[in-house]
Amino acid sequence: MKIYHNPRCGKSRKTLSLIKEKNQKIKIIEYLKYNLTISELQHIIKKLDMRPIDLVRKNEKIWKENLKKKKMSQQEIIKLMIKNPKIIERPIVVNGDQAIIGRPPENVLKIIN
Repeated sequence: MKIYHNPRCGKSRKTLSLIKEKNQKIKIIEYLKYNLTISELQHIIKKLDMRPIDLVRKNEKIWKENLKKKKMSQQEIIKLMIKNPKIIERPIVVNGDQAIIGRPPENVLKIIN
């Protein structure tokens, strides 16, 4: 199991805490420090079963001020998230072929074995 985690985010910390309470082995990936690849992000999006735009934090300043009015393909949005990981929704928990966004944190319980 992996969590794409931002330790400054309360929802991310709560999600991680829930996973630890269930005694799950977890790999913590601080995605703001670790550079995701396009391939990794594409796999995560596929496991989440959503479109790239649905993974964008639309209240982030960089999105609201510079990007939300631009017409972009799904691939361009993925590249944008790679360049600006702050706009990626968090936390994301991956367990095998399943993934979920920990908003609310209790969502993670749906994919814990």
